[in-house]
Amino acid sequence: MGKFPVPVGPMKPKIFVTRQIPKPAMDLLFLHFDVEFNKEDRVLTKKEIVKGVKGKDALLCLLTDSIDAEVLDAEPNLKMVSNYAVGFNNVDVKAATHHGILVTNTPGVLTDATADFAFTLLLAAARRVGEAERFVRKGKFKGWGPLHFLGQSTEDATLGIFGLGRIGREVARRAAQGFEMKILYHDVQRVPDFEKEFGAKFVDKETLLRESDFVSLHVPLNPNTHHLIGEKEFKLMKPTAVLVNTSRGPVVDEKALAQALQEKRIFAAGLDVYEREPVIEKALLKLENVVLAPHIASATVKSRTDMGLLAVNNLVSAFNGIAPDCLVNRKVLAKSRMKVT
Repeated sequence: MGKFPVPVGPMKPKIFVTRQIPKPAMDLLFLHFDVEFNKEDRVLTKKEIVKGVKGKDALLCLLTDSIDAEVLDAEPNLKMVSNYAVGFNNVDVKAATHHGILVTNTPGVLTDATADFAFTLLLAAARRVGEAERFVRKGKFKGWGPLHFLGQSTEDATLGIFGLGRIGREVARRAAQGFEMKILYHDVQRVPDFEKEFGAKFVDKETLLRESDFVSLHVPLNPNTHHLIGEKEFKLMKPTAVLVNTSRGPVVDEKALAQALQEKRIFAAGLDVYEREPVIEKALLKLENVVLAPHIASATVKSRTDMGLLAVNNLVSAFNGIAPDCLVNRKVLAKSRMKVT
């Protein structure tokens, strides 16, 4: 990530950071801005965020922060929200645009890490790694057995992908080139070049669920994708199927998932995100056939650092009068609180 010149002006713009991000990004932030940040490793309350943004020019926040109209109204001179995440459903973008506040995100830099982790969950769930690891830790392993922990194979298997953005494509690449899996996908539109490259087939939702041995979710969270996978969908899936979710928690109806796993309507699931995060459906916690990770799909040193540097560079670009490449509400440029082109 390149460094920009220090913003022109007699005083550095004031920034509030809701939680510390990797040190190289914090160092870059202090170089360019007057920074106030949350020194505790926890999610701030809305009241604390409201207090933090008062008197500030911009806010650097995380996906775990709810940046709604109340927060955006707290400081009349707030000019920008830099979201340290690919998703931005935690920010009321409509309200921000109404107030002339720029909103940016950090796409691209965590694609490979997240695709890798999606495949990690896929294999761990299919091969019952979590269950087997707990078995060993409890001292139950007494030697090899021909019927111990039999799982599902990727050989000659079909992977169904919902959402063919950057991450969905990279998961498909790993599946097709590394495991020679057949690829089905469903998205809002067909992607001919992807089909040609991987021999992938565009199908409707129901066909994907019926024919896939593995289903991996890579869609944004919006009204159309909320509970994309629920009771009806689980009834369509194979009893040997594995579901993987590294997108957004509310894309899956957790109660329906728990029931499907309990009743063996699907074989297993691998989850990195949750419907009411950090709260997890209690029934899931008791099940052996689900791998549960604490939202760590992008948790490599490189990807988290690159996310931070991009979030900071988004701020530096804007305060130098340059519209950030990662601006998610370009309509705001017509009435932005600061001059950006």
